[in-house]
Amino acid sequence: MVSVYSRAMSSPKPLPIESASNERWRFFRDVLVFQLKMLLDNVRDFALMPVSLVAALIDLIFKGKRQGSLFYQVLRWGAHSEEVINVYSAIEAHEKPRVNPNYTVDAVIARLESVLVRECEKGGTAASIKAAMDRAIDQIQIETSGPRDQAREAVGRIAEKFRSKPKLAPTDRDSQ
Repeated sequence: MVSVYSRAMSSPKPLPIESASNERWRFFRDVLVFQLKMLLDNVRDFALMPVSLVAALIDLIFKGKRQGSLFYQVLRWGAHSEEVINVYSAIEAHEKPRVNPNYTVDAVIARLESVLVRECEKGGTAASIKAAMDRAIDQIQIETSGPRDQAREAVGRIAEKFRSKPKLAPTDRDSQ
C-alpha cells in the first residue's frame, strides 16, 4: 500500500489534502496574528487617549511653533504606529471593501457640524438646532438604509428557502 506521504513526495503536484491543510494553517495563523495586532492596536489606543489629552493641555498652556504642535505630533505618531501594526494585513490579498466617502466618520461629522454652524449663524434656538440635527440624522439614516434593507431581504429569502424545503417522511428516510 502506498502512503499519502510517499505519493506526495514523488508527485510533482501537491495533493489537494495538503493544499487544504496549508490553507487551514494560513487561516489559523491569520486569526492568531489578527488577535495579537488587535491587542497591540488597543493598547496603543488606550495609551494615546491620555497622551493626546496631556499634549493638547500642554499646547493650550504653552504656545509652541504653531497652535497644537505637540498634539499633532502625537497624532502623527499614532498614524505611523497604525500603519506599522497594520491590523487588517490579512485581507491585503483579497478585495478590500469599498467605503462610500460620504459615510466615513469624518464626512458624517462634517455634515452634522455644517448643520450646527448654519443653525447657529441663523441665530437658532436650542430647539431649532436640535430639530435641524434630527432632520440631518434622519436623512443620513434614509440614505444608508438601502444596504440594510438589501441584507434584510437576503436573510428573508434564505429563511424562506429553509421553511419551504419539504421534510422527508420517516418512510422516505428508510428507503435512502
